[in-house]
Amino acid sequence: MCGRFTSSAGAETLCERFSVAIPDGYSERYNVAPGQRVAIVRRGDDGPEAALVRWGLLPHWAKDAKIAYKLINARAETLAEKPAFRSLLGRYRCLVLADGFYEWRPGAGGGRDPLHFRLADGTPFAFAGLWTSRIDPDTGELVESCTIVTTSPNPLVAPVHDRMPVMLPRSLEDEWLDPELSREHALSLLVPYAAELMRAVPASRRVNSIRNDDARLLVADELLAA
Repeated sequence: MCGRFTSSAGAETLCERFSVAIPDGYSERYNVAPGQRVAIVRRGDDGPEAALVRWGLLPHWAKDAKIAYKLINARAETLAEKPAFRSLLGRYRCLVLADGFYEWRPGAGGGRDPLHFRLADGTPFAFAGLWTSRIDPDTGELVESCTIVTTSPNPLVAPVHDRMPVMLPRSLEDEWLDPELSREHALSLLVPYAAELMRAVPASRRVNSIRNDDARLLVADELLAA
């Protein structure tokens, strides 16, 4: 499961890291939630391109747009089986730009305490994703959306959750986007990221509310109060 994540790098940093122009409207985010717009990189007619799309897949055949909130994640093990995902696996793969994700563990005084999982060097990375588009039947507008692929957890995430988002190594990002890549090969890339290259850092409980979206979310409450 991946229900909240961060994409706090500036547009210039992402442009340099992923070699694409980041669209106007992108802003640094510390508490990205389902239904909100996220930055992706996908294969366009002239090579990789970035876009801002809704997080939560909205298939063209869906009669109720609320289904998107149930499709924020896609299990790697069943991508080739589920109707919402199998038709996208061939040519609608994308990178979802991020620099961390949140999971929660039981708190000492009750409630749940968030952890922020990120790369050891704190740099941006990409989740493996799928994207699609449809015309809104009410407005006639084009709606583009995406889902984040999840897999079994590595040893760092496993004590907190039984799933983790697929974080693609930089060396495999172009491969994931390659439209000529077979489905079987694409599925083979969806494995847990190396735990030794990641860190888990206590974050603020303020992340529990999507109204909060600032850099202080990445600091545990007790440290802020000190």
